[in-house]
This record gives sequence, structure tokens and C-alpha cells, in this order.
Amino acid sequence: MTNTTSVRRTLGAMGLAAALAWPAAAWSQIRIGQTAGFSGPVAAGVKETTDGARLYFDAINAKGGVNGEKIDLVSLDDKFDPKLAAENARKLADDKEVVSLFLNRGTPHTQAILPVLADAKLPLVGPSTGAMVLHRPVNPWVFNVRATYQREAERAVQHLSLIGMDRIGVLHVEDSFGADLLEGAQKGFSSVGKSPLFIEKFDRAQWDFSAIAPRIASSGAQAVLFIGSGVAVADGVAAIRKAGSRAQIITNSNNASGGFVKSLGTHASGTIVTQVFPYERSLSVAMVKEAMDLAKAKGLEGVSPAMLEGFAAAKVLVAGLQRAGANPTRAKLRDALEGLSKLDIGGLEVGFGPNDHTGLEFVDLSIIDSGGKFRR
Repeated sequence: MTNTTSVRRTLGAMGLAAALAWPAAAWSQIRIGQTAGFSGPVAAGVKETTDGARLYFDAINAKGGVNGEKIDLVSLDDKFDPKLAAENARKLADDKEVVSLFLNRGTPHTQAILPVLADAKLPLVGPSTGAMVLHRPVNPWVFNVRATYQREAERAVQHLSLIGMDRIGVLHVEDSFGADLLEGAQKGFSSVGKSPLFIEKFDRAQWDFSAIAPRIASSGAQAVLFIGSGVAVADGVAAIRKAGSRAQIITNSNNASGGFVKSLGTHASGTIVTQVFPYERSLSVAMVKEAMDLAKAKGLEGVSPAMLEGFAAAKVLVAGLQRAGANPTRAKLRDALEGLSKLDIGGLEVGFGPNDHTGLEFVDLSIIDSGGKFRR
């Protein structure tokens, strides 16, 4: 074989390799990281919020992605454990080299990953928590896409008072999430000139309502603001009913999922749940119709409030990525998100700025009907 022939073959192989590599480069991916409790007490809600986000990501990817790059959502299960959430966040930041974290779940869990955000200079978009600590003071790396829990709890107490209830008790999980909502509830009581009938608390990891439920039943409470997550709240409601109390139960938007309704079983009907997005069957709201159409195209009956939360967060993240341009970096995405001053995501306006990373302030109330659906 001559040297000329060898060179020609080498150049030919290089050309073939380049041709084969071209499609991969054209369809490079924007890797987004998520750590959330895909197993454990909030698994049903986490699945629904993630399904809602994927509805939008899949639709964007089907159209060619963002600036020619498809979105790859890398989801890790933290089992609703704050320590594991922090470990997962570090893994996503360092090993997976994600551009952003997205749609994590839980207040203590979000607090646990804040040091990772600061160290890695990594944005977090749409944390599935309304903790005030994520709003004030403004964290430069956290971009919320929902109202605060304190506003929800305040509105819940005001509503109960408005419909003539005076004996209102509070049952809350003993962690930073519970303390945050309790503060909001206290604002609500103050605004209507009342005091809570009682304040009870329970352990987040090993809840036991055997002693609490009889005390609630004997208190004569007309309503109980139940601050907790998923299965824990369902177990608590069952215990309260077994103890003989018929008090009105009201809980917060972190439980606004079809999975939560199922976990309540026969105790679901009549339970009030605060909401931070418009009615999921209101087709007059553009975002709801868009989500509904995409869901039906996938063979789903519709969307739940939890799915809408994920869908809205995905729309905000995609808008930020589009503004960040081709080959977005963490810093470019952060700056792009902070520049979204008046973003219409379909009937709702999201706004961020250097002194405001709240995004939305929408709060409403719903009640679970006899068919297991949320009604407004």
C-alpha cells in the first residue's frame, strides 16, 4: 500500500466519522436536573407535577427543542429525605453537569440544596414549595413559579372565618414547612380578630395521630387547618374522623393532586384544598387549554392542579432557555430568567427582577366533590 493510498483512506474515514457525528451535534441536549420524592409520602403528587412538566417539554422537543437543542430532564428520587435531596443536587450539578435544577419538592429539601446552588452557581426553577425563605430575602439562584405558603394559609383562615367558623384549630408538621405555614395562619387569625382554638404538631417522618385525634375531637373544633404532605395528612384525617370529629378539613396546595384524593379514600369528599393555579378544567384560561389539549393527545383524560404546576414551571424554564440563546450556560440562564419581567404563560403573567423572584401570587380555594374531583 502506498503512502498516498493510506492518506486517502484515512481522510475518507475521517469524513465518514464527521458525517455520522453531524446529526448528534445538531440534536444536542440541554440537561435539566430534578431531585424529588418519587417514592415515599409525596410520590403521587411528585409524579403528577413531573408529568405536567414533561407534557410541555415533550411538545417543545417535538418541534425541534430550544434553539435547536432538545431538553433532557434527568430526575433522581430523594425519597422525600432532605439529606438525600442535597446529595442528589450535588450529583446533578457536578456529575450530570445540568444547566439548571427544576421542580424539586419540599421546604426542608429546598433549604438543603441551597448551598449547592450557591457553590455551583446553578439556577433552580419552579421549586414545588411556597416557603417564604425562598422569597425573602431574594435568593439570586431561585426562581419561584407559585404563590407563598403563608399567603395560602392566611387565605384559608380568612375563608373559614368568612363562612362563620369561629373554632378553628391548626395541626401542622413539625419542620420548617409547618412553621412557615403556621406563621401565615397566624396572620390570617390576626386579620379576622380571632385566635386558633388549638395548635398541634406531628413528626414529619414518623407521624402518629393516636393521641392527637381524640384531643381534636373533644375540642369541638368546627374546622382544622391541616398542614402536612400526602399520606401523612390522609392518615391524620382518617384518625380524626375515627375519633368522632366532623370538623371541616382544609389543607394546602402541596396536596392538590389526584393521588392525594385517592389516599383520602372515603374521607375525600368535602375536604378543602387551597390552589395556586387556575381551575384545571377552565378552558377559557389559555394555559389550561394548552395543557388539556396536550394531555388528551397523549390519551389522558385531562390535567390535575399538580400537573398544572409542573406545566407552568416548564413554560417559565423554556422561556428562560430561549432568551439565554444557543448553548446556554448557568449564568446566561440566570440572567435571562431575571429579565423575564412580564411573561404571559397563557392567562397568567410571571415576572422576575433583581428584587423579586416570586413569579406568581395567584391563590384560590377548591373543594373535593363526591366524585373525587376538585371544584371551585
